[in-house]
Amino acid sequence: MKSVPANGGALGPAAREAAIKRLRATAEPGRELDILIVGGGIVGTGAALDAVTRGLEVGIVEASDWAAGTSSRSSKLIHGGLRYLEMLDFALVKEALQERGLLLSEIAPHLARPVPFLYPLTKPFLERPYVGAGIALYDAMSISSGHSRGVPFHKHLTRRGTLRAAPSLKNDAFVGSIRYYDGQVDDAKYCANLVRTAAYYGAHAVNQMKVVDFLREGERVVGAKVVNHEDGTEFNIRAKQVINATGVWTDETQAMVTERGQLKVRASKGIHLVVPRDRFQSTVGLILRTEKSVLFVIPWGRHWIIGTTDTDWHLDKAHPAASSKDIDYILEHVNRVLKRPLTREDVEGVYAGLRPLLAGENDSTAKLSREHVVAHPVPGLVVVAGGKWTTYRVMAKDAVDEATRTMDERVPPSCTETIPLLGANGYRAAWNRRNRTAEESGVHVARVEHLLNRYGSMTSEVLALIEENPALAEPLPGADDYLQAEAVYAATHEGARHVHDVLTRRTRISIEAWDRGVSAVPVVAKLMGDVLGWSDAQRENEVRHYIARVEAERLSQQQPDDESADAARLGVEDIVPLR
Repeated sequence: MKSVPANGGALGPAAREAAIKRLRATAEPGRELDILIVGGGIVGTGAALDAVTRGLEVGIVEASDWAAGTSSRSSKLIHGGLRYLEMLDFALVKEALQERGLLLSEIAPHLARPVPFLYPLTKPFLERPYVGAGIALYDAMSISSGHSRGVPFHKHLTRRGTLRAAPSLKNDAFVGSIRYYDGQVDDAKYCANLVRTAAYYGAHAVNQMKVVDFLREGERVVGAKVVNHEDGTEFNIRAKQVINATGVWTDETQAMVTERGQLKVRASKGIHLVVPRDRFQSTVGLILRTEKSVLFVIPWGRHWIIGTTDTDWHLDKAHPAASSKDIDYILEHVNRVLKRPLTREDVEGVYAGLRPLLAGENDSTAKLSREHVVAHPVPGLVVVAGGKWTTYRVMAKDAVDEATRTMDERVPPSCTETIPLLGANGYRAAWNRRNRTAEESGVHVARVEHLLNRYGSMTSEVLALIEENPALAEPLPGADDYLQAEAVYAATHEGARHVHDVLTRRTRISIEAWDRGVSAVPVVAKLMGDVLGWSDAQRENEVRHYIARVEAERLSQQQPDDESADAARLGVEDIVPLR
Protein backbone atom coordinates (compact mmCIF):
# COMPACT_ATOMS: atom_id res chain seq x y z
CA MET A 1 0.00 0.00 0.00
CA LYS A 2 1.20 3.48 -0.75
CA SER A 3 2.29 5.36 2.38
CA VAL A 4 -0.12 7.84 3.93
CA PRO A 5 0.38 11.24 2.24
CA ALA A 6 1.75 14.18 4.20
CA ASN A 7 -1.20 16.38 3.12
CA GLY A 8 -3.64 14.49 5.35
CA GLY A 9 -5.87 13.42 2.48
CA ALA A 10 -6.51 16.97 1.23
CA LEU A 11 -7.91 16.98 -2.33
CA GLY A 12 -6.54 20.33 -3.47
CA PRO A 13 -5.11 21.22 -6.89
CA ALA A 14 -1.64 19.81 -6.17
CA ALA A 15 -3.07 16.49 -4.96
CA ARG A 16 -5.21 16.26 -8.10
CA GLU A 17 -2.21 16.76 -10.37
CA ALA A 18 -0.21 14.18 -8.42
CA ALA A 19 -3.04 11.66 -8.74
CA ILE A 20 -3.33 12.30 -12.50
CA LYS A 21 0.43 11.83 -12.88
CA ARG A 22 0.24 8.43 -11.17
CA LEU A 23 -2.82 7.35 -13.19
CA ARG A 24 -1.04 8.29 -16.42
CA ALA A 25 1.98 6.25 -15.34
CA THR A 26 -0.10 3.07 -15.19
CA ALA A 27 0.36 2.75 -18.96
CA GLU A 28 4.02 1.90 -18.34
CA PRO A 29 4.87 -1.82 -18.06
CA GLY A 30 4.54 -3.18 -14.53
CA ARG A 31 2.95 0.00 -13.11
CA GLU A 32 -0.75 -0.88 -13.40
CA LEU A 33 -3.09 -0.29 -10.46
CA ASP A 34 -4.53 -3.16 -8.49
CA ILE A 35 -8.04 -1.71 -8.79
CA LEU A 36 -9.57 1.15 -10.76
CA ILE A 37 -12.99 2.31 -9.58
CA VAL A 38 -15.33 4.10 -11.97
CA GLY A 39 -17.91 6.32 -10.26
CA GLY A 40 -17.49 8.76 -7.38
CA GLY A 41 -20.79 8.27 -5.58
CA ILE A 42 -21.19 6.70 -2.16
CA VAL A 43 -20.55 3.13 -3.36
CA GLY A 44 -17.55 4.02 -5.52
CA THR A 45 -15.87 6.11 -2.83
CA GLY A 46 -16.71 3.42 -0.28
CA ALA A 47 -15.06 0.81 -2.52
CA ALA A 48 -11.96 3.01 -2.83
CA LEU A 49 -11.60 3.14 0.95
CA ASP A 50 -12.30 -0.59 1.29
CA ALA A 51 -9.70 -1.56 -1.32
CA VAL A 52 -6.96 0.83 -0.23
CA THR A 53 -7.23 -0.24 3.43
CA ARG A 54 -6.65 -3.85 2.33
CA GLY A 55 -3.21 -2.80 1.09
CA LEU A 56 -4.12 -2.44 -2.61
CA GLU A 57 -3.13 0.40 -4.91
CA VAL A 58 -6.35 2.07 -5.98
CA GLY A 59 -7.47 4.72 -8.41
CA ILE A 60 -10.96 6.25 -8.54
CA VAL A 61 -12.32 8.54 -11.26
CA GLU A 62 -15.58 10.48 -11.36
CA ALA A 63 -17.01 12.12 -14.49
CA SER A 64 -18.43 15.11 -12.61
CA ASP A 65 -18.07 15.93 -8.91
CA TRP A 66 -17.98 13.61 -5.92
CA ALA A 67 -21.58 12.62 -5.12
CA ALA A 68 -22.89 14.72 -8.01
CA GLY A 69 -25.55 12.13 -8.89
CA THR A 70 -27.81 10.09 -6.64
CA SER A 71 -25.53 10.20 -3.61
CA SER A 72 -26.14 13.91 -2.87
CA ARG A 73 -29.90 13.87 -3.49
CA SER A 74 -31.22 11.38 -0.95
CA SER A 75 -33.54 11.93 2.00
CA LYS A 76 -30.39 12.38 4.14
CA LEU A 77 -31.40 9.41 6.30
CA ILE A 78 -29.42 6.46 7.62
CA HIS A 79 -32.15 3.97 8.32
CA GLY A 80 -33.16 0.34 8.27
CA GLY A 81 -36.34 1.05 6.36
CA LEU A 82 -39.54 0.39 8.27
CA ARG A 83 -41.43 -0.27 5.03
CA TYR A 84 -39.01 -3.08 4.13
CA LEU A 85 -39.82 -4.66 7.49
CA GLU A 86 -43.49 -4.67 6.50
CA MET A 87 -42.45 -6.38 3.25
CA LEU A 88 -40.82 -9.06 5.46
CA ASP A 89 -37.38 -8.22 4.07
CA PHE A 90 -35.77 -8.90 7.44
CA ALA A 91 -32.24 -9.49 6.14
CA LEU A 92 -32.10 -6.10 4.40
CA VAL A 93 -33.46 -4.28 7.47
CA LYS A 94 -31.07 -6.01 9.87
CA GLU A 95 -28.09 -5.26 7.64
CA ALA A 96 -29.10 -1.61 7.31
CA LEU A 97 -29.63 -1.23 11.07
CA GLN A 98 -26.20 -2.67 11.74
CA GLU A 99 -24.69 -0.13 9.35
CA ARG A 100 -26.72 2.66 10.96
CA GLY A 101 -25.21 1.84 14.34
CA LEU A 102 -21.69 1.72 12.90
CA LEU A 103 -22.01 5.09 11.15
CA LEU A 104 -23.50 6.84 14.17
CA SER A 105 -21.12 5.48 16.79
CA GLU A 106 -17.85 4.48 15.11
CA ILE A 107 -17.32 5.56 11.53
CA ALA A 108 -18.72 9.10 11.37
CA PRO A 109 -20.07 10.40 14.70
CA HIS A 110 -19.17 13.95 13.56
CA LEU A 111 -21.37 13.70 10.44
CA ALA A 112 -24.22 11.37 11.45
CA ARG A 113 -26.65 11.89 14.31
CA PRO A 114 -29.92 10.46 15.64
CA VAL A 115 -33.19 12.08 14.55
CA PRO A 116 -36.62 11.44 16.15
CA PHE A 117 -39.75 10.61 14.14
CA LEU A 118 -43.41 10.19 14.94
CA TYR A 119 -45.23 7.29 13.35
CA PRO A 120 -48.80 8.61 13.53
CA LEU A 121 -51.66 6.25 14.34
CA THR A 122 -55.02 6.93 12.71
CA LYS A 123 -57.13 3.99 13.90
CA PRO A 124 -58.01 3.06 17.48
CA PHE A 125 -57.30 -0.35 19.02
CA LEU A 126 -55.78 -2.57 16.33
CA GLU A 127 -53.25 -0.27 14.68
CA ARG A 128 -51.19 0.50 17.80
CA PRO A 129 -50.29 -3.12 18.68
CA TYR A 130 -49.55 -3.90 15.00
CA VAL A 131 -47.31 -0.89 14.40
CA GLY A 132 -45.88 -1.08 17.90
CA ALA A 133 -44.83 -4.68 17.37
CA GLY A 134 -43.11 -3.72 14.11
CA ILE A 135 -41.19 -0.82 15.65
CA ALA A 136 -40.28 -2.97 18.68
CA LEU A 137 -38.86 -5.55 16.25
CA TYR A 138 -37.03 -2.72 14.46
CA ASP A 139 -35.39 -1.73 17.75
CA ALA A 140 -34.65 -5.33 18.68
CA MET A 141 -32.97 -6.04 15.35
CA SER A 142 -30.67 -3.06 15.88
CA ILE A 143 -29.52 -4.51 19.21
CA SER A 144 -28.71 -7.93 17.78
CA SER A 145 -26.08 -6.52 15.42
CA GLY A 146 -23.42 -6.57 18.13
CA HIS A 147 -22.65 -2.86 17.58
CA SER A 148 -23.95 0.22 19.35
CA ARG A 149 -27.49 1.16 18.33
CA GLY A 150 -26.55 4.82 18.26
CA VAL A 151 -30.17 5.90 18.88
CA PRO A 152 -32.69 5.78 21.78
CA PHE A 153 -35.55 3.26 21.98
CA HIS A 154 -39.09 3.97 20.77
CA LYS A 155 -41.89 5.32 22.96
CA HIS A 156 -45.70 5.21 22.67
CA LEU A 157 -47.51 8.57 22.77
CA THR A 158 -51.17 9.41 23.34
CA ARG A 159 -53.02 11.91 21.17
CA ARG A 160 -52.16 14.62 23.74
CA GLY A 161 -48.51 13.54 23.79
CA THR A 162 -48.44 13.59 19.99
CA LEU A 163 -49.77 17.16 19.83
CA ARG A 164 -47.34 18.23 22.54
CA ALA A 165 -44.46 16.93 20.41
CA ALA A 166 -45.93 18.35 17.18
CA PRO A 167 -48.38 21.20 17.96
CA SER A 168 -48.93 22.05 14.29
CA LEU A 169 -50.62 18.74 13.51
CA LYS A 170 -54.38 18.75 13.07
CA ASN A 171 -56.09 17.80 16.33
CA ASP A 172 -58.19 15.11 14.66
CA ALA A 173 -55.53 13.75 12.30
CA PHE A 174 -54.31 11.04 14.68
CA VAL A 175 -55.40 9.03 17.69
CA GLY A 176 -51.80 8.82 18.93
CA SER A 177 -48.33 7.96 17.69
CA ILE A 178 -45.11 6.10 18.34
CA ARG A 179 -41.86 8.04 18.54
CA TYR A 180 -38.83 6.20 17.21
CA TYR A 181 -35.34 7.16 16.04
CA ASP A 182 -33.27 6.77 12.92
CA GLY A 183 -30.08 8.45 11.75
CA GLN A 184 -29.40 11.51 9.61
CA VAL A 185 -26.41 12.63 7.57
CA ASP A 186 -25.45 15.26 5.01
CA ASP A 187 -25.04 12.76 2.19
CA ALA A 188 -22.82 14.88 -0.09
CA LYS A 189 -20.57 16.02 2.76
CA TYR A 190 -20.19 12.41 3.88
CA CYS A 191 -19.22 11.28 0.39
CA ALA A 192 -16.59 14.03 0.04
CA ASN A 193 -15.21 13.02 3.43
CA LEU A 194 -15.20 9.35 2.41
CA VAL A 195 -13.12 9.95 -0.73
CA ARG A 196 -10.77 12.16 1.28
CA THR A 197 -10.31 9.32 3.75
CA ALA A 198 -9.53 6.96 0.88
CA ALA A 199 -6.96 9.49 -0.41
CA TYR A 200 -5.50 9.74 3.10
CA TYR A 201 -4.77 6.02 2.97
CA GLY A 202 -3.21 6.32 -0.48
CA ALA A 203 -5.97 6.15 -3.12
CA HIS A 204 -5.48 8.25 -6.27
CA ALA A 205 -8.74 10.19 -6.54
CA VAL A 206 -9.65 12.44 -9.48
CA ASN A 207 -13.01 14.04 -10.27
CA GLN A 208 -13.96 15.70 -13.58
CA MET A 209 -12.46 12.61 -15.24
CA LYS A 210 -14.86 10.67 -17.48
CA VAL A 211 -14.46 7.09 -18.67
CA VAL A 212 -15.19 6.99 -22.40
CA ASP A 213 -14.20 3.38 -23.08
CA PHE A 214 -12.74 0.30 -21.44
CA LEU A 215 -9.38 -1.18 -22.44
CA ARG A 216 -9.45 -4.79 -23.59
CA GLU A 217 -6.97 -7.59 -24.14
CA GLY A 218 -9.06 -10.31 -25.71
CA GLU A 219 -12.09 -10.79 -23.46
CA ARG A 220 -10.39 -9.27 -20.44
CA VAL A 221 -10.87 -5.66 -19.30
CA VAL A 222 -7.48 -4.23 -18.34
CA GLY A 223 -8.35 -0.60 -17.65
CA ALA A 224 -10.18 2.41 -19.03
CA LYS A 225 -9.71 5.31 -21.43
CA VAL A 226 -10.57 8.62 -19.74
CA VAL A 227 -10.98 12.24 -20.75
CA ASN A 228 -9.97 15.00 -18.37
CA HIS A 229 -12.72 17.61 -18.44
CA GLU A 230 -10.28 20.22 -17.11
CA ASP A 231 -8.06 20.30 -20.21
CA GLY A 232 -9.67 17.92 -22.71
CA THR A 233 -6.77 15.45 -22.70
CA GLU A 234 -7.34 11.71 -23.05
CA PHE A 235 -5.20 8.92 -21.63
CA ASN A 236 -5.40 5.28 -20.56
CA ILE A 237 -5.47 3.93 -17.01
CA ARG A 238 -4.47 0.29 -16.63
CA ALA A 239 -5.53 -1.90 -13.70
CA LYS A 240 -5.71 -5.57 -12.78
CA GLN A 241 -9.43 -5.16 -11.97
CA VAL A 242 -12.00 -2.46 -12.70
CA ILE A 243 -15.05 -1.89 -10.50
CA ASN A 244 -18.01 -0.21 -12.19
CA ALA A 245 -19.97 1.68 -9.52
CA THR A 246 -21.89 4.09 -11.71
CA GLY A 247 -25.38 3.74 -10.21
CA VAL A 248 -28.13 4.79 -12.60
CA TRP A 249 -25.54 4.90 -15.43
CA THR A 250 -24.73 1.19 -14.97
CA ASP A 251 -26.48 0.13 -18.19
CA GLU A 252 -24.56 2.68 -20.27
CA THR A 253 -21.15 1.86 -18.81
CA GLN A 254 -21.73 -1.90 -19.06
CA ALA A 255 -22.66 -1.48 -22.72
CA MET A 256 -19.10 -0.29 -23.47
CA VAL A 257 -17.96 -3.84 -22.70
CA THR A 258 -20.67 -6.41 -23.29
CA GLU A 259 -24.34 -6.99 -23.92
CA ARG A 260 -24.18 -10.40 -22.24
CA GLY A 261 -25.09 -11.03 -18.62
CA GLN A 262 -25.86 -7.43 -17.89
CA LEU A 263 -27.40 -6.14 -14.71
CA LYS A 264 -30.40 -4.00 -15.60
CA VAL A 265 -30.96 -0.86 -13.57
CA ARG A 266 -34.06 1.30 -13.65
CA ALA A 267 -34.05 4.89 -12.46
CA SER A 268 -36.74 5.97 -10.02
CA LYS A 269 -37.11 9.70 -9.44
CA GLY A 270 -37.59 11.04 -5.93
CA ILE A 271 -38.02 14.75 -5.21
CA HIS A 272 -37.78 16.66 -1.93
CA LEU A 273 -38.94 20.10 -0.81
CA VAL A 274 -37.08 22.26 1.70
CA VAL A 275 -39.11 24.68 3.83
CA PRO A 276 -38.15 26.91 6.79
CA ARG A 277 -38.35 25.28 10.22
CA ASP A 278 -40.71 28.02 11.48
CA ARG A 279 -43.47 27.14 8.99
CA PHE A 280 -44.85 24.63 11.46
CA GLN A 281 -44.09 23.63 15.02
CA SER A 282 -42.72 20.20 15.83
CA THR A 283 -39.83 18.82 17.87
CA VAL A 284 -39.80 15.62 15.81
CA GLY A 285 -39.99 14.46 12.21
CA LEU A 286 -42.93 12.58 10.73
CA ILE A 287 -43.34 9.46 8.64
CA LEU A 288 -46.65 9.46 6.77
CA ARG A 289 -48.18 6.65 4.75
CA THR A 290 -49.28 7.45 1.19
CA GLU A 291 -51.09 5.32 -1.36
CA LYS A 292 -47.75 4.55 -3.04
CA SER A 293 -45.07 4.62 -0.36
CA VAL A 294 -44.14 6.78 2.62
CA LEU A 295 -43.57 10.50 3.02
CA PHE A 296 -40.92 11.80 5.44
CA VAL A 297 -40.93 15.20 7.12
CA ILE A 298 -37.36 15.48 8.34
CA PRO A 299 -35.77 18.09 10.66
CA TRP A 300 -32.78 19.64 8.87
CA GLY A 301 -31.12 22.40 10.90
CA ARG A 302 -33.23 25.53 10.40
CA HIS A 303 -35.32 23.76 7.77
CA TRP A 304 -37.57 20.79 7.06
CA ILE A 305 -36.94 18.35 4.24
CA ILE A 306 -40.19 16.84 2.94
CA GLY A 307 -40.20 13.91 0.53
CA THR A 308 -40.20 11.79 -1.41
CA THR A 309 -41.86 10.70 -4.63
CA ASP A 310 -41.22 7.40 -6.44
CA THR A 311 -41.78 7.53 -10.20
CA ASP A 312 -40.13 5.96 -13.23
CA TRP A 313 -37.63 8.22 -15.03
CA HIS A 314 -36.43 7.69 -18.61
CA LEU A 315 -35.06 11.17 -19.40
CA ASP A 316 -31.74 12.91 -18.69
CA LYS A 317 -29.99 11.14 -15.81
CA ALA A 318 -27.47 13.84 -14.96
CA HIS A 319 -30.09 16.47 -14.16
CA PRO A 320 -33.42 14.92 -13.12
CA ALA A 321 -36.02 17.63 -12.92
CA ALA A 322 -38.84 18.16 -10.45
CA SER A 323 -42.11 19.12 -12.14
CA SER A 324 -44.98 21.18 -10.80
CA LYS A 325 -46.93 17.93 -10.48
CA ASP A 326 -44.26 16.45 -8.21
CA ILE A 327 -44.27 19.51 -5.95
CA ASP A 328 -48.08 19.56 -5.72
CA TYR A 329 -48.09 15.84 -4.81
CA ILE A 330 -45.85 16.40 -1.79
CA LEU A 331 -47.66 19.54 -0.64
CA GLU A 332 -51.03 17.82 -0.95
CA HIS A 333 -49.97 14.86 1.18
CA VAL A 334 -48.22 16.79 3.94
CA ASN A 335 -51.06 19.32 4.14
CA ARG A 336 -53.49 16.55 5.05
CA VAL A 337 -52.03 16.53 8.57
CA LEU A 338 -51.07 20.21 9.12
CA LYS A 339 -53.29 22.84 10.72
CA ARG A 340 -51.85 25.55 8.47
CA PRO A 341 -51.27 24.25 4.95
CA LEU A 342 -47.95 24.85 3.24
CA THR A 343 -47.99 26.70 -0.09
CA ARG A 344 -45.55 27.15 -2.96
CA GLU A 345 -44.43 30.41 -1.32
CA ASP A 346 -43.14 28.41 1.68
CA VAL A 347 -40.77 26.33 -0.44
CA GLU A 348 -37.14 27.48 -0.20
CA GLY A 349 -35.57 24.71 -2.22
CA VAL A 350 -36.36 21.68 -4.36
CA TYR A 351 -34.10 18.83 -5.39
CA ALA A 352 -34.58 15.68 -7.43
CA GLY A 353 -32.54 12.48 -7.42
CA LEU A 354 -32.63 9.06 -9.05
CA ARG A 355 -32.56 5.73 -7.23
CA PRO A 356 -30.70 2.93 -9.05
CA LEU A 357 -33.13 0.01 -8.70
CA LEU A 358 -32.48 -3.50 -9.94
CA ALA A 359 -35.01 -3.93 -12.72
CA GLY A 360 -37.66 -6.60 -12.92
CA GLU A 361 -40.14 -7.29 -15.65
CA ASN A 362 -43.02 -4.80 -15.57
CA ASP A 363 -42.48 -3.92 -11.92
CA SER A 364 -43.37 -0.49 -10.63
CA THR A 365 -40.33 1.30 -9.23
CA ALA A 366 -41.94 1.35 -5.77
CA LYS A 367 -41.72 -2.46 -5.66
CA LEU A 368 -38.28 -2.99 -7.17
CA SER A 369 -35.55 -4.42 -4.95
CA ARG A 370 -33.33 -2.20 -2.80
CA GLU A 371 -30.91 -5.09 -2.35
CA HIS A 372 -27.67 -4.98 -4.27
CA VAL A 373 -26.03 -7.33 -6.71
CA VAL A 374 -22.37 -7.79 -7.61
CA ALA A 375 -21.55 -9.36 -10.99
CA HIS A 376 -18.43 -10.22 -12.98
CA PRO A 377 -19.81 -10.03 -16.55
CA VAL A 378 -16.37 -10.31 -18.21
CA PRO A 379 -12.90 -11.02 -16.79
CA GLY A 380 -11.38 -7.93 -15.22
CA LEU A 381 -14.66 -6.04 -14.72
CA VAL A 382 -16.87 -6.12 -11.61
CA VAL A 383 -20.25 -4.39 -11.60
CA VAL A 384 -22.09 -3.42 -8.41
CA ALA A 385 -25.64 -2.08 -8.59
CA GLY A 386 -28.81 -1.54 -6.58
CA GLY A 387 -28.77 -1.17 -2.82
CA LYS A 388 -29.44 1.62 -0.33
CA TRP A 389 -27.30 4.59 0.68
CA THR A 390 -27.22 3.24 4.25
CA THR A 391 -25.62 -0.06 3.19
CA TYR A 392 -22.94 1.46 0.95
CA ARG A 393 -20.13 -0.07 3.05
CA VAL A 394 -21.47 -3.61 2.56
CA MET A 395 -21.88 -3.02 -1.18
CA ALA A 396 -18.32 -1.72 -1.39
CA LYS A 397 -16.98 -4.69 0.56
CA ASP A 398 -18.81 -7.19 -1.66
CA ALA A 399 -17.55 -5.49 -4.83
CA VAL A 400 -13.94 -5.51 -3.66
CA ASP A 401 -14.28 -9.13 -2.46
CA GLU A 402 -15.35 -10.11 -5.97
CA ALA A 403 -12.61 -8.06 -7.63
CA THR A 404 -9.86 -9.59 -5.48
CA ARG A 405 -11.13 -13.17 -5.69
CA THR A 406 -9.10 -13.87 -8.83
CA MET A 407 -5.97 -11.95 -7.86
CA ASP A 408 -2.79 -14.01 -7.57
CA GLU A 409 -1.70 -12.63 -4.22
CA ARG A 410 -3.69 -13.14 -1.03
CA VAL A 411 -5.67 -10.01 -0.21
CA PRO A 412 -6.72 -9.30 3.41
CA PRO A 413 -10.44 -9.09 4.26
CA SER A 414 -12.32 -5.80 4.55
CA CYS A 415 -11.59 -3.75 7.65
CA THR A 416 -13.72 -0.65 7.00
CA GLU A 417 -16.02 -1.30 9.94
CA THR A 418 -13.05 -0.29 12.11
CA ILE A 419 -11.89 2.68 9.97
CA PRO A 420 -13.28 6.05 11.16
CA LEU A 421 -13.59 8.76 8.52
CA LEU A 422 -11.31 11.79 8.72
CA GLY A 423 -12.55 14.10 11.46
CA ALA A 424 -14.07 11.31 13.56
CA ASN A 425 -11.02 10.64 15.73
CA GLY A 426 -10.89 13.30 18.42
CA TYR A 427 -14.34 14.68 17.53
CA ARG A 428 -15.91 14.16 20.95
CA ALA A 429 -12.94 15.78 22.69
CA ALA A 430 -13.11 18.68 20.22
CA TRP A 431 -16.83 19.04 20.93
CA ASN A 432 -16.23 19.10 24.67
CA ARG A 433 -13.71 21.94 24.34
CA ARG A 434 -15.75 23.96 21.85
CA ASN A 435 -16.10 26.92 24.23
CA ARG A 436 -12.33 27.15 24.64
CA THR A 437 -11.89 26.83 20.88
CA ALA A 438 -14.31 29.74 20.41
CA GLU A 439 -12.36 31.91 22.85
CA GLU A 440 -9.02 31.05 21.26
CA SER A 441 -10.17 31.57 17.67
CA GLY A 442 -12.45 34.57 18.18
CA VAL A 443 -15.21 32.67 16.34
CA HIS A 444 -18.58 32.50 18.11
CA VAL A 445 -19.27 29.18 19.83
CA ALA A 446 -22.39 28.65 17.65
CA ARG A 447 -20.15 28.89 14.57
CA VAL A 448 -17.65 26.48 16.11
CA GLU A 449 -20.45 23.99 16.77
CA HIS A 450 -21.57 24.31 13.17
CA LEU A 451 -18.03 23.59 11.97
CA LEU A 452 -17.60 20.63 14.35
CA ASN A 453 -20.78 19.05 12.95
CA ARG A 454 -19.40 19.34 9.43
CA TYR A 455 -15.66 18.76 9.81
CA GLY A 456 -15.25 17.08 13.20
CA SER A 457 -11.71 17.29 14.51
CA MET A 458 -10.63 18.82 11.16
CA THR A 459 -12.37 22.03 12.26
CA SER A 460 -8.92 23.26 13.27
CA GLU A 461 -7.96 23.31 9.58
CA VAL A 462 -10.88 25.62 8.75
CA LEU A 463 -10.08 27.85 11.73
CA ALA A 464 -6.46 28.04 10.56
CA LEU A 465 -7.69 29.64 7.33
CA ILE A 466 -9.56 32.24 9.39
CA GLU A 467 -6.50 32.91 11.54
CA GLU A 468 -4.51 33.57 8.38
CA ASN A 469 -7.26 35.75 6.87
CA PRO A 470 -9.84 36.99 9.45
CA ALA A 471 -12.19 38.16 6.66
CA LEU A 472 -12.98 34.48 6.02
CA ALA A 473 -14.91 34.40 9.32
CA GLU A 474 -17.68 36.35 7.61
CA PRO A 475 -20.73 34.39 6.40
CA LEU A 476 -21.43 33.96 2.71
CA PRO A 477 -24.01 36.46 1.38
CA GLY A 478 -27.57 35.16 1.66
CA ALA A 479 -26.40 32.05 3.52
CA ASP A 480 -25.67 33.00 7.10
CA ASP A 481 -25.09 29.40 8.20
CA TYR A 482 -21.89 29.05 6.14
CA LEU A 483 -18.58 30.90 6.49
CA GLN A 484 -16.43 32.15 3.63
CA ALA A 485 -13.63 29.94 4.96
CA GLU A 486 -15.73 26.89 4.05
CA ALA A 487 -15.71 27.86 0.37
CA VAL A 488 -11.93 28.16 0.46
CA TYR A 489 -11.59 24.86 2.32
CA ALA A 490 -13.81 23.14 -0.26
CA ALA A 491 -11.29 24.06 -2.96
CA THR A 492 -8.13 23.42 -0.94
CA HIS A 493 -9.16 20.19 0.82
CA GLU A 494 -12.42 18.75 -0.57
CA GLY A 495 -11.85 18.58 -4.31
CA ALA A 496 -14.36 21.27 -5.34
CA ARG A 497 -13.61 22.42 -8.90
CA HIS A 498 -16.61 24.63 -9.70
CA VAL A 499 -18.85 27.11 -7.89
CA HIS A 500 -21.82 24.73 -8.02
CA ASP A 501 -19.73 22.04 -6.30
CA VAL A 502 -19.52 24.36 -3.28
CA LEU A 503 -23.05 25.77 -3.33
CA THR A 504 -24.78 22.45 -4.08
CA ARG A 505 -22.70 19.79 -2.33
CA ARG A 506 -19.90 21.03 -0.02
CA THR A 507 -22.56 23.30 1.45
CA ARG A 508 -26.33 22.96 0.87
CA ILE A 509 -26.88 26.64 0.04
CA SER A 510 -28.57 25.83 -3.28
CA ILE A 511 -31.52 24.24 -1.45
CA GLU A 512 -31.44 26.13 1.87
CA ALA A 513 -31.26 29.78 0.73
CA TRP A 514 -34.29 31.62 -0.63
CA ASP A 515 -32.29 32.84 -3.63
CA ARG A 516 -30.74 29.36 -4.00
CA GLY A 517 -27.24 30.78 -3.68
CA VAL A 518 -27.35 33.51 -6.33
CA SER A 519 -26.12 36.28 -4.01
CA ALA A 520 -23.26 34.08 -2.77
CA VAL A 521 -21.99 33.21 -6.26
CA PRO A 522 -19.64 36.17 -6.88
CA VAL A 523 -17.99 35.77 -3.48
CA VAL A 524 -17.55 32.00 -3.88
CA ALA A 525 -16.15 32.48 -7.40
CA LYS A 526 -13.60 34.99 -6.07
CA LEU A 527 -12.56 32.75 -3.15
CA MET A 528 -12.32 29.59 -5.27
CA GLY A 529 -10.60 31.39 -8.12
CA ASP A 530 -7.81 32.53 -5.82
CA VAL A 531 -7.13 28.87 -4.93
CA LEU A 532 -7.61 27.35 -8.39
CA GLY A 533 -5.94 30.12 -10.40
CA TRP A 534 -8.99 31.21 -12.38
CA SER A 535 -8.84 34.10 -14.82
CA ASP A 536 -11.40 36.91 -14.60
CA ALA A 537 -13.14 35.35 -17.60
CA GLN A 538 -13.43 31.99 -15.85
CA ARG A 539 -14.86 33.61 -12.69
CA GLU A 540 -17.46 35.39 -14.81
CA ASN A 541 -18.21 32.13 -16.61
CA GLU A 542 -18.78 30.35 -13.28
CA VAL A 543 -21.13 33.08 -12.01
CA ARG A 544 -23.08 33.24 -15.27
CA HIS A 545 -23.46 29.47 -15.45
CA TYR A 546 -24.67 29.09 -11.87
CA ILE A 547 -27.29 31.83 -12.22
CA ALA A 548 -28.52 30.29 -15.49
CA ARG A 549 -28.69 26.90 -13.81
CA VAL A 550 -30.86 28.26 -10.97
CA GLU A 551 -33.19 29.93 -13.46
CA ALA A 552 -33.48 26.70 -15.47
CA GLU A 553 -34.30 24.70 -12.33
CA ARG A 554 -36.95 27.22 -11.26
CA LEU A 555 -38.46 27.10 -14.74
CA SER A 556 -38.50 23.31 -14.75
CA GLN A 557 -40.39 23.31 -11.45
CA GLN A 558 -43.20 25.28 -13.08
CA GLN A 559 -43.73 22.70 -15.83
CA PRO A 560 -46.70 20.32 -15.69
CA ASP A 561 -44.90 17.03 -16.44
CA ASP A 562 -41.53 15.28 -16.60
CA GLU A 563 -40.95 15.86 -20.31
CA SER A 564 -41.41 19.63 -20.20
CA ALA A 565 -39.51 19.90 -16.90
CA ASP A 566 -36.60 17.96 -18.38
CA ALA A 567 -36.55 20.17 -21.47
CA ALA A 568 -36.48 23.32 -19.33
CA ARG A 569 -33.66 22.03 -17.12
CA LEU A 570 -31.55 21.01 -20.11
CA GLY A 571 -31.59 24.61 -21.33
CA VAL A 572 -28.26 25.04 -19.51
CA GLU A 573 -25.29 22.91 -20.51
CA ASP A 574 -22.72 21.69 -17.98
CA ILE A 575 -19.94 24.15 -17.34
CA VAL A 576 -16.41 23.50 -18.60
CA PRO A 577 -13.25 25.49 -17.86
CA LEU A 578 -12.29 28.16 -20.37
CA ARG A 579 -9.21 27.13 -22.30
